[in-house]
Amino acid sequence: MHVSQLDWLIIIAYFIFSFGISFYYSKKAGKDTGNFFLSGRSLPWWIAGTSMVATTFAADTPLAVTELISKNGIAGNWLWWNMVFGGILTVFFFARLWRRAGILTDAEFVDIRYDGKPAKFLRGFRAVYIGILMNAIVIAWVNLAMVKVLTVMFPDLTIFGLHEINFLGLHLSAHLIYVGLMMLFVAIYSSMSGLMGVSVTDSFQFVMAMTGSIALAYYAVKHIGGIDGLKDSLSNQKWLFDFIPDISNADVTQSTDNGVLKLSLTALFTYLGVQWWASWYPGAEPGGGGYIAQRMMSAKDEKHSLFATLWFNIAHYALRPWPWILAAMVALVLYPDASDKGATYVMLIRDLLPSGLLGLMLAAFFAAYMSTLASQTVWGTSYIINDLFRPFLKPGASEKYYVKISRITTFILMFIALIITTQITQISQAWQLILVASGGIGLVLILRWFWWRINAWSEITAMVAPYFLLPFLLNDKFGFGLSIGKDYPVILLSIVAWSTFWWLIVTFKTRPTPEAKLKSFYTKVHPGGIGWKTIDKKLPEVEGDKGFVLMFANWFFGSLMVIFTLFGIGKFIFKDYGLSFVFFGIALVSGFLIVRNMKKIGWKKLAE
Repeated sequence: MHVSQLDWLIIIAYFIFSFGISFYYSKKAGKDTGNFFLSGRSLPWWIAGTSMVATTFAADTPLAVTELISKNGIAGNWLWWNMVFGGILTVFFFARLWRRAGILTDAEFVDIRYDGKPAKFLRGFRAVYIGILMNAIVIAWVNLAMVKVLTVMFPDLTIFGLHEINFLGLHLSAHLIYVGLMMLFVAIYSSMSGLMGVSVTDSFQFVMAMTGSIALAYYAVKHIGGIDGLKDSLSNQKWLFDFIPDISNADVTQSTDNGVLKLSLTALFTYLGVQWWASWYPGAEPGGGGYIAQRMMSAKDEKHSLFATLWFNIAHYALRPWPWILAAMVALVLYPDASDKGATYVMLIRDLLPSGLLGLMLAAFFAAYMSTLASQTVWGTSYIINDLFRPFLKPGASEKYYVKISRITTFILMFIALIITTQITQISQAWQLILVASGGIGLVLILRWFWWRINAWSEITAMVAPYFLLPFLLNDKFGFGLSIGKDYPVILLSIVAWSTFWWLIVTFKTRPTPEAKLKSFYTKVHPGGIGWKTIDKKLPEVEGDKGFVLMFANWFFGSLMVIFTLFGIGKFIFKDYGLSFVFFGIALVSGFLIVRNMKKIGWKKLAE
């Protein structure tokens, strides 16, 4: 592999252009925190939605998909494809509500929905727990993937002639130091331009990343004789091409038989019936949240908010995976004995791409990495400033002061993430535990919009209850000794049942949110529905949302549209044209029904 001058020119041009976008938007971002964190609530749907997609396209994403394909074939992607049901629920039930809320972060939702000391505690706790700890772990995880990319592409990389530097007791490899320099570059341009610059840069970076991914898939498939050559090369492993996992009644929750992904009925129920609404996970929170909510709140109006989230789900689940899937399957042919299956994706770049395209793909990887990093830092900083600094540490300061502190905080957050990256082997286990322990909070995050009786104690209980049960499930001394990897469905179902029981008990044993606060929230957001009848009757001048039957229908048709678009593209690629057109037909009909239903539901124009 040789990186030519043309490749380096492409990479350098990418960095210059990204910085130019941020410089252009820096003046507007510096006006106030509304412009810095929400781009003045003026993003059109295609920029807001593409920014969501770009943020979820990190350096580790194609590597993770490659690992899934190597273990379980195409069907292995259902371990994350199942989240489409929660994503489409957010589109039709929550996107408009987030835009109406008129808040800066999803943590601030606590302030407009609940009241009293429990609400203050919950808001501050979420700011620290999610804005700092969880956010830094996500950034560290993405950093580790970028280190792997540089290690494969530039194995002999040094800095000042050294392969490793000892800094404050930390052993920093040259690859990690260069990742740190990229973090510094991202911190500079994201702190300059805020969300508007980050979102526009995201859109540019997404186009670059997808162009590079498609180019790699094309050259990889062409290298082994096209789609027919790929099928022939894997003819003894036809199960790799299955779109649906094999369902069995086996006692084990998940197993492989000659590589075929087998799911028990318990596992199937967990993934498709529970996980997507019960667990909290960055970028796919039940009811929306995090940087997804930030983009919805930054849209021009509720119509742009809904279409941005719909476009995100289509692009994220139906369009983007196929270049990765094709490259991953070629990697199985070319590198069957590789121990690190995720790294084989990078090996394809190293071994197959010609000069120019190699530079484009490297720039695409940098783009994927930097778009995620920039969004995570702007989002995390918004928590720290809006939900910790402004209400608790320095209330009443000027907007320019908060923007200044936001920019400083961006660099501090990056530094924390870099330190955590050096300890990622220890943190990965804690990260798995956090994902499992988030089971049970999802229902509260959904119902808090549509049931007046949910209060701050409900949410606090749902967040902490899993930590009381999880040690018993994992500890051999108590007779369970379950494994998160092997027994994940059983653990998650147990935690969801446990958490739901306790937060319901606490909800009815504690005082409801004061009526004045509930009226204020309903007047601002007017979610409607049977769960708000008690409050709705007392506010005859406020028109709550209607058309919930049509909204549920749109959720059903939206899920069909995305899934059958995904399958239609796949069948077309693998030359099963008849079934492909059937799937596309179902997707088109579903889309038509969604448009018809949305016209019936209508839109509300709210004063800002």
